[in-house]
Amino acid sequence: MIPLPAELHSHKLTRRQLIRAGVIGSCSSLGLLQHTAIQAAAAHAMQPGAAKIRSCIFVFYYGGPSHLDTYDMKPNAPDSVRGEFKSIQSSLPGLQISEHMPNMARVMHKVALVRSMHHTNRLHDSASTETHTGRQSPQGDREEFSPIPQFYPCHGAVLSMLAGHQDVDVSHALLPYQFHNVVTTPCQGGGFLGHRYDPLLIDGNPAQLTYDIESLKRPADLADGRIRKRDNLLQELSAVRLPGDRLPFGELRDRAHELLQSESLRRALRIDEEPAAVREKYGMQAPSAQAGHGAAALESTRPLRGQNLLLARRLVESEVPFVNVHDFLQQGRNWDSHSQNFRQHKIYLLPQADQALAALIEDLDDRGLLESTLLVATGEFGRTPKINANAGRDHWPDCYTVLMAGGGVRPGMLYGSSDKTGAYPETDPVTPADLAATIYDRFGLNPHLEIRDRTGRPHRIADGSPIRQLFEG
Repeated sequence: MIPLPAELHSHKLTRRQLIRAGVIGSCSSLGLLQHTAIQAAAAHAMQPGAAKIRSCIFVFYYGGPSHLDTYDMKPNAPDSVRGEFKSIQSSLPGLQISEHMPNMARVMHKVALVRSMHHTNRLHDSASTETHTGRQSPQGDREEFSPIPQFYPCHGAVLSMLAGHQDVDVSHALLPYQFHNVVTTPCQGGGFLGHRYDPLLIDGNPAQLTYDIESLKRPADLADGRIRKRDNLLQELSAVRLPGDRLPFGELRDRAHELLQSESLRRALRIDEEPAAVREKYGMQAPSAQAGHGAAALESTRPLRGQNLLLARRLVESEVPFVNVHDFLQQGRNWDSHSQNFRQHKIYLLPQADQALAALIEDLDDRGLLESTLLVATGEFGRTPKINANAGRDHWPDCYTVLMAGGGVRPGMLYGSSDKTGAYPETDPVTPADLAATIYDRFGLNPHLEIRDRTGRPHRIADGSPIRQLFEG
């Protein structure tokens, strides 16, 4: 076995030290080195009692909702900025939001808004990458037209690696699909940490409003006895390592076997066991599509939008620490309202989102889960202050709003502000890197902790700073 240098234990290996150790050029040795460094980093990642939350639900409104027509309205701006929607008073004195969000208006005293989020990515793939990883894609601001490997790990992958959730069946779940532009956007998995830190993908069925895990389905004719025989045969492969991964095959097999036997996971997926009134509170249907009403009306997965958040709550109850919820599947049939912005928001986008998000906040609160669960709701950017010639709004990463609730958030707090047209941050600008640092900080992780990619290069888990002013403790 190649001896590892003493510097490994301080997680400060340089390329020269790797060469001296004789591991450069050996994929298996680099994988072993990274895996060992990961284990060492994880052992020191969290201090006892440092975590303020047990779980996080990250709701992603793919396509980019209009901040100007939801939580950061500008009623005194010119018509070309203000748009068609009126404001209504919310449960937080002095805060008005869109008239098409009556359910969220009822719970705004329980949430916080960050109205000064911004970054530089004007295209969906790169903006989504920065939203899910806290870093711009190494390829820069562009769309991908063929599959590429994901480099930086997503939030849930980092948490799975460092937060020490060995005592739970699933540390990171994603539902009800991986979102897709021309190709599946490369920001939804483990990145350079490897596939062992990819989320467990939970598939949604929009026709039946049910959920399953296709990758773990067992054939109907495969009895327990045959599974045991196969398991015994696979024991002989327990020391084999798969190419490109650092996890022995036996460990991968054991993990899959545990998931197949996980009663808590199977119970969480049985969403049809929820009382009808609860399911209806989240929403069980989508508005019927009308011809000429815009691209969002065409998305076939819309009936799942409310039930996705109900399943997220059930997963949190089953002690899944990080849950990604993707509100839409396909780019071009989502919140990307380049035309008919107001019709699409009014009929197809806001009603379901408003009903489901308010139901989730109230449900978590009623069940005593809101304090220990951080809820983040965001798109990859906002929309342009100026309404275009097609009654739409275009991409606008220069300023937009992120909603947060639970997890110790100061109820009713407004952090940061935009200028008079919602174009740029006016006070306390925030970036996706700051949001990533905030999430890690609430889990008790130091955002400046370094992790290593497969070549041994160090990367902080977040380049931003936690927004601690948002929280009560």
